[in-house]
Amino acid sequence: MTAAASPPEVLRAPLVVEFPFTRSLGPVQSAFLTGLREGVVLGVRTSDGKVMVPPTEYDPVTAEEVRELVEVAATGTVTTWAWNGEPRPQQPLATPFAWVLVRLDGADTAILHALDAPGPEAVTTGMRVRVRWAERRTGAITDIACFEPDAGPSDGEPTAPRRDATPHDGHFADAVTGIVAEARLDYTYSPGRAQTAYIGGLSERRTVGERCPSCRKVYVPPRGACPTCGVATTDRVEVGPAGTVTTYCIVNIKAAHTANLDIEVPYVYAHIALDGADLALHGRIGGIPYDRVRMGLRVEPVWTDGGRYPDHYRPTGEPDADYDAYKELI
Repeated sequence: MTAAASPPEVLRAPLVVEFPFTRSLGPVQSAFLTGLREGVVLGVRTSDGKVMVPPTEYDPVTAEEVRELVEVAATGTVTTWAWNGEPRPQQPLATPFAWVLVRLDGADTAILHALDAPGPEAVTTGMRVRVRWAERRTGAITDIACFEPDAGPSDGEPTAPRRDATPHDGHFADAVTGIVAEARLDYTYSPGRAQTAYIGGLSERRTVGERCPSCRKVYVPPRGACPTCGVATTDRVEVGPAGTVTTYCIVNIKAAHTANLDIEVPYVYAHIALDGADLALHGRIGGIPYDRVRMGLRVEPVWTDGGRYPDHYRPTGEPDADYDAYKELI
């Protein structure tokens, strides 16, 4: 009697998706962020007389443009909160803090930000807080470093009245007209059983797909299930290595912040139907001028150093494939 083979280990690895997001600002958002740079919190008055902070360019009820800016106080009241005991990188504070919704004095809506507090026992709904301004302000929401508890006047002093919103023309010198936000997502990715086998095959310079037991289509990369029939795919099939360009695009914008895509433009990305596959995968086309790439071109992989995956595909020198041979894979 022989022991059953152990199932292959399913891969797991940290994955970071990161890119800069650039946007221009309309007059309301421009005034709001410029105001933060100057230590002023601005809101906008909607058609029903309510003051929104942070402001929007359009009334959420009527969808009309709103332009009436008002200044509110840098103090306010916590309306609800949640404790964050394990801050993540690039969050407002490096030590445990509370996420809070704060309705600033003079506003009718709440703004979300961090509250610097020693522990969850120090945070309550209804507590009074104030803005802690960043030491260096540039015209971004991070100009509010965080909120902090507002002890108010000392014992024996009269309670200061809570400030109402006051009109503001929104004019500042050197207004902020655009922002660049670094979007980043850190997570642990597991490709699952099917793509673990696919990645393992690539390390051996093989391309492995899976066949649906019902419709008999071969999917590359495999998905673990047939999207048409809804049944599991477990029959592994090696395809390629050569294939056919089914369609393509010419890239004229150089990739930014991507170390492994230092490629001169223009270049071509194509959908490639590997021989034996019923689903086209995408890959870069090299070894041929970009303006000579065409549908039906026969190509083969050029592997990276170490053979972990195809760096690009190049022409095989074979005659072009007949359109009828790949028309269902476009």
